Amino acid sequence: MSGMGSTLQLTNSTVVAAFRSALIHQGIIALLIFFLLAMLWISVREWVPATRAATRPADGPAAAEPAGRRVIRIGFGVLWVFDGLLQAQPAMPLGLPSNVTEPAAASSPGWVRQLVDFAGQGWAYHPVSAAAAAVWIQVGLGIWLLTAAHGRWSRLGGLATVGWGLAVWVFGEAFGGIFAPGLSWLFGAPGAALLYAVAGALIALPGRAWRGDRLGRTVLSLTGLFFAGMAVLQAWPGRGFWSGGGRAPGDLTSMAQTMSQNAQPGFLSSWLRAFAALTARSGFTVNLIIVAALAVIGLALLSGQRRALRPALALLLLLSAATWVLVQDLGVFGGLGTDPNSMIPLALIVAGGYLALAPATVGQPARATASQPAPAAGPEPVTPAVAVAPAAADGAAPAADGGPRPGWRERLGPGRLAQAVGTARPRTVAAVGALGVAIIGVIPLAAAAASATASPIIAQALDGSSAPLDFRAPAFQLTNQHGHLVSLASLRGKVVLLTFLDPVCTSDCPLIAQEFKQADQLLGGQARQVELVAVVTNPVYHQLAYTQAFDREERLAGLPNWQYLTGSVPQLRQVWRHYGIAAQILPAGGMIGHSDLAYVIDRSGRTRRELNFDPGPGTASSQASFADELSSAAQQNLRAS
Repeated sequence: MSGMGSTLQLTNSTVVAAFRSALIHQGIIALLIFFLLAMLWISVREWVPATRAATRPADGPAAAEPAGRRVIRIGFGVLWVFDGLLQAQPAMPLGLPSNVTEPAAASSPGWVRQLVDFAGQGWAYHPVSAAAAAVWIQVGLGIWLLTAAHGRWSRLGGLATVGWGLAVWVFGEAFGGIFAPGLSWLFGAPGAALLYAVAGALIALPGRAWRGDRLGRTVLSLTGLFFAGMAVLQAWPGRGFWSGGGRAPGDLTSMAQTMSQNAQPGFLSSWLRAFAALTARSGFTVNLIIVAALAVIGLALLSGQRRALRPALALLLLLSAATWVLVQDLGVFGGLGTDPNSMIPLALIVAGGYLALAPATVGQPARATASQPAPAAGPEPVTPAVAVAPAAADGAAPAADGGPRPGWRERLGPGRLAQAVGTARPRTVAAVGALGVAIIGVIPLAAAAASATASPIIAQALDGSSAPLDFRAPAFQLTNQHGHLVSLASLRGKVVLLTFLDPVCTSDCPLIAQEFKQADQLLGGQARQVELVAVVTNPVYHQLAYTQAFDREERLAGLPNWQYLTGSVPQLRQVWRHYGIAAQILPAGGMIGHSDLAYVIDRSGRTRRELNFDPGPGTASSQASFADELSSAAQQNLRAS
């Protein structure tokens, strides 16, 4: 059995080449989107001179973006672009479901695994299109956040970040592992993608939410509560973090040892091994320091006191940096890193919350500022942000004072559209282009999720492309599973899908039979014009009883266009020879090692295609891919005849 034990390598050349080709073609489309938008904007400004005067190039700078919001927006914009580039790694199409998402959900409850498996199936069935989609969605979101600093487009970018971040958190990170045992801030809880969603929600807030210090205090208080909770979990007995000093390796030691095995610079591996040795030797002391640091940070952020905030933030940055390097291994190595893990996103959110505090009240207790108005002036001019109407901040012309707001038909009129385009700021045009880039990923991802078939790229990766042929198929006359004589000539007028199966095989042959059955289902109504034919390849167990038992076992008995043919040994050997099937008895058993091939014979009896049908790992995605390849070949011949 040629397919026994075979697997699909993560860097399979066929899949990698298809992935790169998809990225190149979609990258050209992305550049074309920006080019066409720029040309449209320039053209409208030239054709409608009034729009140039309405653009307000010299009516003063836009309201200054609050420093906290700017740090979060730019920081997460850069992270999204970086994450998109990580998604372009060659091993991502085949490796993400089996090496990232499934392990993340392995220790979670069954309902979490079902959700992750649901999303993973769509990725596994369409690895190239799904992997390319993730690249462009994240690059598009990053460019969107980086370019749209104000107004509705900026807030929409935040909402888009919330949506994609939550999708990744649920389906890609299994809810960040919060329902699994061993939850720890050190290992990334509550999940990096959730932090992206939180950042998106902060960006999506209206400008008035960033006035004063309420938002900053809320962010820091919630972060403090989170750290306090993580300190309790880290200190809880029996969770594997207090091990060390000659006892069995604890979770922290195991994590560091695992990370040190990743392909990475030698000095990082040595640091990780040294840290693993330290925790194995002095695990109790290391965990005590971590618990104390988490508790101190949490209580300081909850207090809001100036004397406590700055030292706590410094300790947080120091602890985050150490954890990012020594526990999370920067999160990007191994060829399947999808993001730099949770430390950087958390640090950005905390920094944004700290900067959102009004400069004159940083660290002041909430009761001391409750009765005081927000400062009228300061180094961060937040007040003017509300002086600009939302439409103006987006570069669109405001409605006439006192007049009725135009309806949607008036807004979509040629004149108003031209005015909206011509008066848009360059940043708004770039944000629209970034939305287009994200849509390049959303459309194929949605199509992959809605498709019930698998991409033929999986079958091609396992066995190569099919070989086109054109010669008269060798004639045969054998007996089917019902005891009736069937000849190739009697099947004339139908497309024949022909393969060779061993009725007592327990490895490849049942998989191939199921692939033929799935192909029949994919053909739908066209299946009436197609015959699925298998010829016995076992010279010992070739009697009708064995073909009938095989059909019952594989649930093929009710398939009206299924023919499992057998005959005398001389008859079978003649057919094997004519179709190039090599068969030999395997030792220690009655199975036969034989060629895994399938032929497509057209209505006139000519062989049109040969497919290598080694089923490889026999996963659901590979079976569906072979079935799609087989049904597509049949449909092609039906159309041609």
